[in-house]
Amino acid sequence: MSDRLSPGLYIVATPIGNLSDLSPRAAATLAACDLIAVEDSRVTAKLLAHVGVRRPMLAYHDHNAERVRPDLLARMRGEAVALVSDAGTPLISDPGYKLVRDARAAGIPVTTIPGPSAAVAALTLSGLPTDRFLFLGFLPSKAAARAGAIAEVAAVRATLILYESGPRLAASLAALAEGLGDRDAAVVREISKKFEETVTGTLGELAARYADAPPRGEIVIVVGPPGAAAAASAADLDAALAEAMARLSPSRAAAEVAEALGLPRRQVYERALALK
Repeated sequence: MSDRLSPGLYIVATPIGNLSDLSPRAAATLAACDLIAVEDSRVTAKLLAHVGVRRPMLAYHDHNAERVRPDLLARMRGEAVALVSDAGTPLISDPGYKLVRDARAAGIPVTTIPGPSAAVAALTLSGLPTDRFLFLGFLPSKAAARAGAIAEVAAVRATLILYESGPRLAASLAALAEGLGDRDAAVVREISKKFEETVTGTLGELAARYADAPPRGEIVIVVGPPGAAAAASAADLDAALAEAMARLSPSRAAAEVAEALGLPRRQVYERALALK
């Protein structure tokens, strides 16, 4: 990379634990940029010291984003501005996406320098299915809102990934067990640090484990997908077809019911004709 970066926004992923995980390209970008937008300058200063770099920093976080964003956008027209979070890939559970959105709307070039992400790292450590996954960020802190958020994803056939803090971990695990059933899960913490730990079990087992011993460190909860849905009974099929055929032709009703119940379309169509 040349010493001079073109003006624009550079999204730079930083280590989630071990500072040696910073990529050479990320280090070169931080060294060559004109300004770094940071969550906490004290955290980023330690990272810059690790790679022997000193650059101007400007705080950009939830509490000042609306006020600071216009100035950052103005500076991007003539300067290279790097965006970092305290750990991991920016925009994941932080307000950075608004900066990217507004930069693109203003015709400002946006470049990403990919790297660590706690969500994906925890997924790889969990031993749970990786073919489909859904990142949920942090659950709401209030019990009713938390239960509602869990109910929204209860039927999603994918592995779920959540961030959590130590003091809230047991309550979140108990709420997940109540809302999702006792699925297989993993609690992953301190990824890439000295005391990295992955604990697996059912949601109920994990909730009991941490009930009286909240752990320290950055925590990711990974929850396996629901088990296979029970096959629709003949009565279920007939009831669904009766309702659908009151609105649709047998062919269209069969297509709708077959998709909803996960049954072969030909089988459902034959049953629709018999009922008609």
